[in-house]
Amino acid sequence: MSSWLVDLSVLELVVLLLASFAGSLLTAALGVGGGAFLITVMAAIVPPLALIPVHGVVQLGSNGSRAWLSRRYTQWTLVGWFALGAVLASIAVMVLLVKMEPGIISLLIALFILWLSWGKVPAIGLGERPCGLFSGGLLTTLLTMLVGATGPLVSAWLGHGKGDKWQYTANFSTCMSLQHLLKVLVFGVAGFAFYEWLPVMTAMLGTGYLGTRVGLKLMGKIPDALFRQLFRWVLTVLALRLIWQWWVA
Repeated sequence: MSSWLVDLSVLELVVLLLASFAGSLLTAALGVGGGAFLITVMAAIVPPLALIPVHGVVQLGSNGSRAWLSRRYTQWTLVGWFALGAVLASIAVMVLLVKMEPGIISLLIALFILWLSWGKVPAIGLGERPCGLFSGGLLTTLLTMLVGATGPLVSAWLGHGKGDKWQYTANFSTCMSLQHLLKVLVFGVAGFAFYEWLPVMTAMLGTGYLGTRVGLKLMGKIPDALFRQLFRWVLTVLALRLIWQWWVA
């Protein structure tokens, strides 16, 4: 891939920037969902080989800024156990990457998004148990290397909706930042040319940061039930579009 930016239309760039803003806002305000939204939008524009690593960089910025802004609430022992499993998974996934067919990535993402939208994400709630946190870091990090948006599963492991909302936000954002950082490192070692996407990623990081700031101000002010129902249908339409693109390709 060489200078793919020259093939990116103004409309496509604007869509990516708006999706980054909206995804960060959603996660900051509602606690989860922004990464899934962003990757379904990106999958319709970004080539398969670049999709997961570029999404990882943008989400690292979004989650990293949220983790920093809520850092005083972070429970570092909890994060440490999650990180141990995540690091182990990253080492293992380097073997899987060389055997993966790039064309299947969009289909996997679409199916995963449909499951997140209409299936039942298990209320795992192992957020205070070292073995649960370790297994969560291991399994969700393995999965994020394939489909990118595992925020709802990480959220389930950390017990979304239980305890202090700011503490949950800090823990979730820090764990997700770690996952995306490891993803960037793994794809970098695998040879992905991040520099070719630097202008696009930088712009998306900027709009993502703005979305995070706005979302944190809206936390607790958005009617969750109605919005989540509408959001589910938006994700469904985007996922079905990805399946159609894969089918006709």
